[in-house]
Amino acid sequence: MRKYLIAGLLVWMPLGITFLVVRAIVGFLDQLLLLLPQSYQPDMMLGFHIPGLGVVLAIVLVLTTGMVVANLLGRRIVAAWESLLARIPIVRTLYGGVKQIMEAVLATDAKSFSKVLLIEYPRKGLWGLAFMTSDDLGEVQAKAGANLISVFVPTTPNPTSGFVIMVPHEDVIELDMSIEDGMKMIISMAVVVPPWQKDKLVDGAITDKKINQED
Repeated sequence: MRKYLIAGLLVWMPLGITFLVVRAIVGFLDQLLLLLPQSYQPDMMLGFHIPGLGVVLAIVLVLTTGMVVANLLGRRIVAAWESLLARIPIVRTLYGGVKQIMEAVLATDAKSFSKVLLIEYPRKGLWGLAFMTSDDLGEVQAKAGANLISVFVPTTPNPTSGFVIMVPHEDVIELDMSIEDGMKMIISMAVVVPPWQKDKLVDGAITDKKINQED
């Protein structure tokens, strides 16, 4: 009975939680329809509510904004708006920080979180998962006198917090797992371990795959 109960929960719990999260997101986005004049709101025009129209409105709004700011005039408008926000003490800190994070995550040429690494942290002999965020550290790398890379060591089970540390290039081991698999392993407290090819074993020892240093 216990085995069957757990098997059933493993089927229904993820489905239920996923449904609740999606419904909450759709419900939140549907509130965007309230920004329209009352006479133009779909509920008033159609006489009944259609779930999900807020999602369509949000997508159209984002795409339209992207099309506007992609041209020269739009960039000037955004620059003027950001210049205004930069004069507001608290707002400029929040806005600037969030924008930098979003640019690092969404930029197509960004190198952040491009590799899952294995590093000895918090001391020698103890190993932890980390994500490479940058290999161009400017002043830090120049004054340290070493070939450093910046890595993010997330906490578990909440990977949104963690530590940013600078590690010598030769002291990190690049793993074959994807960023998604690395996140799953951290969130699950290493209960969920991604599959791995056993042919990585050579003479009974794991072959360390280290990041190749650039010339």
